[in-house]
Amino acid sequence: MRDRYLLAPSGCHTDRMAFGYVFAVLAALASGSGSILESIGIRRAGVYGGTSFDLGALRRQPVYFLGLGVDVLGFLCAAAALHRLPLFLVQSLLAFSVGVTATIAAFMGTRMAAFGWAALGIGATGLILLGVSADPAPARVLPPGWRWILLGMVLPVAAIAYWAKRRDRAWTAPVLALGAGLSFSVVGISARTLHLPDAAWRLVLEPSAPSIVLNGLTAAVVFAMALQQGGPTAVTAVMFTTNTTLSSLIGLAYLDDRVRDGFTGPAVAGFALAVAGAIGTAHYASLAGRSGSSPRSAR
Repeated sequence: MRDRYLLAPSGCHTDRMAFGYVFAVLAALASGSGSILESIGIRRAGVYGGTSFDLGALRRQPVYFLGLGVDVLGFLCAAAALHRLPLFLVQSLLAFSVGVTATIAAFMGTRMAAFGWAALGIGATGLILLGVSADPAPARVLPPGWRWILLGMVLPVAAIAYWAKRRDRAWTAPVLALGAGLSFSVVGISARTLHLPDAAWRLVLEPSAPSIVLNGLTAAVVFAMALQQGGPTAVTAVMFTTNTTLSSLIGLAYLDDRVRDGFTGPAVAGFALAVAGAIGTAHYASLAGRSGSSPRSAR
């Protein structure tokens, strides 16, 4: 599969790469704005800090479902990008949606310190380094057994969410965000390795297809539970850091994701800067949310 890609005309290669970057950026914008919309819906429904059963009140909050719709759009863009770009690049761009979330929150009244904006700049620098270091190409197709294992990851993530929610401690939101990150990493890996058959109906026989759907739904529910317990930027940071690190390592180790010759150093530095920028942005945005107004006031 990779050989056919490399033998394609250079113009086709460039077009695929350009479309991959466009789709990845759109996915980051959609994910960041979707997180804010979902958080607003949760707070308007009055279920912030409640139980998972209270989430039924969200059915009367169209802004929450708008956020889910934006997230779905972002996922479709991410899936399209993953067919063209390696996991470490796409997932790092998605992690930068923390910056999108923080920027929107700032427009809604949350005042972030200068160090927070500096962290955004650090993350952007890391993404630029990753962008010039990535070697775009399709991934290696996983054996069917591994694709079934990806599908079965729904069960341990659901168990983690159930265990964390019943404890209801200060660490509940980070653990739930971690579970959501695990599920989203499985979604990314499944999308990266999805084999598209010639006949569309045969897609239902491909384990990666239901893996994307079921793990995606699990991630969305667990992420909603995390937002119910913590601030949107901090929760988003934990989720995307987990997602980015795990899926990137798997992509490089097992899926033939590659770095351009001579760009290993910039790629490592870019990844570190991108993740550090996301964490720093989340930290300062969370401090701003506690000291001033925040999106929860948008009712």
